[in-house]
Amino acid sequence: MIIDAQTRVRVARPSRDLAAAERFYVDGLGLDVQWRSTERVPGEHDLLMVGPADGSWHFELTHDPEHPLEPTPTVDDLFVVYLGAPVEEEQVERLLAAGGTRVPAHNPYWDEYGVTVADPDGYRLVLCSRSWSR
Repeated sequence: MIIDAQTRVRVARPSRDLAAAERFYVDGLGLDVQWRSTERVPGEHDLLMVGPADGSWHFELTHDPEHPLEPTPTVDDLFVVYLGAPVEEEQVERLLAAGGTRVPAHNPYWDEYGVTVADPDGYRLVLCSRSWSR
């Protein structure tokens, strides 16, 4: 087996504005900054890595000022967080205050069981009231 429950996972996405992404994922969602580039190095991407403090995964958000990429999220590019409890309006308000936009889900399942919020780059976060089960 190549991947098991202990395998570290990184999901990388481009971002127009790493400071805005940090506000959304850290201040809004409550993830921790695991690493960020602190100075501009010509020829290298600016990076921000966020995730749970002792988790086995993280987001790497990238920005290349010399050759910027425009993020191209679709309505089905989802980051789903299974809360196992009703989504509290305070959680949603915190994400909105941190630069998110509440949007209807493309798949009605997510509106039935949660709330969808687009991050500043348009990628969608779903806060799901259900618990994960296999």
